[in-house]
Amino acid sequence: MDEGATTQKPVFDTLVGALNAAPEERPFVTFWIDEDEQETVTFGEFRRRARRFGGYLQRNGVQRGDRVVIIMPQGIAAMAAFAGGMMLGAVPAFLAYPNFKIEPEKYRSGLHGVTRNLSARAVLIDEDFPDEMLPYVDQGEGLLLRAIEGGEVEFEKPVATEPDDLAFIQHSAGTTGLQKGVALTHAAVLRHIENMQRALRITRGDRVYSWLPLYHDMGLIACFMLPMVCHVPVVMQSPLDWVMHPDAMLEIISEHKCTLAWLPNFAFQFAARRTPPSRRTRYDLSSMRAFINCSEPVRAASMNEFRDAFSPAGLKTSAVQSSYAMAENVFAVSQSGIDGETGPKRLWADAGVFRTEHRIVSVEDNACGSRCFVSSGRLLPGNEVQIRSECGRELNEGEVGEIYLKSDTLFQGYFNRADLTAKAIVDGWYRTGDLGFLLGSELFVVGRRDDLLIVGGENLYAQDIEEVVSAHPAIHDGRSVAIGLYNPSLGTEEVVVVAELETDPAAANIEDIERELSQLVVSATGVAVRRFILKPPKWIVKSTAGKPARAATREKLVREHPELGLENQEI
Repeated sequence: MDEGATTQKPVFDTLVGALNAAPEERPFVTFWIDEDEQETVTFGEFRRRARRFGGYLQRNGVQRGDRVVIIMPQGIAAMAAFAGGMMLGAVPAFLAYPNFKIEPEKYRSGLHGVTRNLSARAVLIDEDFPDEMLPYVDQGEGLLLRAIEGGEVEFEKPVATEPDDLAFIQHSAGTTGLQKGVALTHAAVLRHIENMQRALRITRGDRVYSWLPLYHDMGLIACFMLPMVCHVPVVMQSPLDWVMHPDAMLEIISEHKCTLAWLPNFAFQFAARRTPPSRRTRYDLSSMRAFINCSEPVRAASMNEFRDAFSPAGLKTSAVQSSYAMAENVFAVSQSGIDGETGPKRLWADAGVFRTEHRIVSVEDNACGSRCFVSSGRLLPGNEVQIRSECGRELNEGEVGEIYLKSDTLFQGYFNRADLTAKAIVDGWYRTGDLGFLLGSELFVVGRRDDLLIVGGENLYAQDIEEVVSAHPAIHDGRSVAIGLYNPSLGTEEVVVVAELETDPAAANIEDIERELSQLVVSATGVAVRRFILKPPKWIVKSTAGKPARAATREKLVREHPELGLENQEI
């Protein structure tokens, strides 16, 4: 088949069937270690490695339907272990591997809670897994196994899987402490990938790039399951390696002529700022059809900065795209059109009306007192969205409310968490917790419901304040958290911001920085911050995805700053 030809519509009954149908010699996964070391396996080689892992699990008593937890570093071995579990008819789940970017206390708590909730038959770890973390792995009656591919021994006998069998469990929360496992069937995942394939017009010539963790839906679905089902190559690197050397992404894409990548919003800004202008022209990004921003919300400034930084490297304006996605729906809900000459639709609206009346009034581009919103695209087939008010009333086009979702790939509930399921699903509709609006068949996401701050009767989003603060050169990119603190004497919330400095606070002029930050926030939002708390690097609690964990950071503030009075307020 020609490399430019569209891949065939999936006709497989299961994900295992899709993997087994892949051409033997076609390259599948290339894992990039550095410019001098890479490992590539074909689909045939990957299948054999997966079968050896499956045989190892089988010999240790794992059977069809058993949960298998995989806590291994990002790489081909971890992927093969996951696929081997599916081949066995078991239900695998990736969990985050411990690293220096995850606070140890938070990781221990999350590891214990998630493994206990899954009640796994086997927990698969590598030989370097820290011994001090072992007591926090809740094995129940299961086995703790060191990852061994089992030599040349594969399955004792084939295990048949069915479309409605559970394929795997992915976790929806950004922090390890939230035990929200989403169990997905083979049929649901295949149906979802078919919708993505059509929206993205995937061809045999496509090649996916990824540094995304496999324990999150963006990495697992878009950068593992989709290439596996569509039989296209994927080039990966470690998330930690990307953080340390973000321009490695550009080198890999240039070398391998990658065409598709998914990134969280902060990565666009991070890559642009961490790649010196003198190095940008050495890369060739002309092969990229789409860098897809999957954050809520999508930020115009971040995408502009990325586009402007790398247009000298051949990046097309149309290649910077957007999507709205979540684990509860397998992955994508919407996708911007990637065949146009420009990126996602942008809308300028009256910022004052948005804050005070929670509705959209369009104005001219860049008008005084306006705000730019970026669309997350149109809904994928099989997806339906309603925008509802706090009391559950469906809102009109252009009115801002909570996004409710119904689809043919929507999960049926959180694994072993009926309490969370009852809160999340209402009459077949999933309450996403995200706020947004519909306009002209386009979905715009503006923030999280839980992150909404009400100051003097105006609705403000914590992310908006954090974006302004993070833009200051003294603040580390993306390392700020805005928190609402109720003031009973005023009858409204006040804003407290904690942010990480780029350098040690002892070497910074704190008063000048706080004054400049205060002026920036007032200018952008009209709201005065009650207090800025500037901390050294690595103080803010991060999620397993590397983003600030708002609730956990607030808890840390409670412990260290009792004078704020946060301990007496709801989180």
